[in-house]
Amino acid sequence: MAAITDSDIDLAPFIDHALLSATATAEQVEQWCEDADRFKFAAVCVYPVHVRQAVELLRGKRPRVCTVIGFPHGATTSAVKLYEAQEAAENGATELDVVINLGWLKAGKTEDVHREIAEICDETGQTVKAILEMSLLTDAEKRLVAELCMDAGASFLKTSTGLHGGATIADVRLLKDLAKDRVGIKASGGIRTAEQALELVIAGATRLGTSRGPDLLRQRDTLEKGKENSRL
Repeated sequence: MAAITDSDIDLAPFIDHALLSATATAEQVEQWCEDADRFKFAAVCVYPVHVRQAVELLRGKRPRVCTVIGFPHGATTSAVKLYEAQEAAENGATELDVVINLGWLKAGKTEDVHREIAEICDETGQTVKAILEMSLLTDAEKRLVAELCMDAGASFLKTSTGLHGGATIADVRLLKDLAKDRVGIKASGGIRTAEQALELVIAGATRLGTSRGPDLLRQRDTLEKGKENSRL
């Protein structure tokens, strides 16, 4: 099979168009949803407080509504995370990006990490993306928590919140190797250029979390036009 090249990749279906600013407004949610529909992004990712609005704006349209749970540090109690996830699902979110409890992982409380993700998967029935915060983990911890989350029922392994460093090619390749196509891989944090986005997809990312979706597509068009001109 021929290797995938950047010329083969349409970035739009990979993008989770994220609006996770602390000052996000209803007007911005409307703009993000319009962009997601216009460019046919995979999803919009908004805070739980904006889920109902996003669901109404995207009803009958292609992009899904994603929200974050236990964001950004994952240190709320399991009961609170579960309630937050259930309410988000009841409000119409079909994808839940859940921050794992990093303190538990560091303390060796692997059963608690597994149980928390499994409960959210089981009780909501929605797509769960486990946010691993890879930059804060050792290689052994990365491998351990990836297996825990996959076994618990997560549909995606997500590299990071973006608050402690962004997605790296090395981490995406590691997750791809560990996942063996059993789950998706979401690269998130610090994706600012089309070249970077393409490299992450080639490395194995099946979703890209970014607030710069439209800009990445514009950059992508410029890259392709540059290649065409160079061949003339």
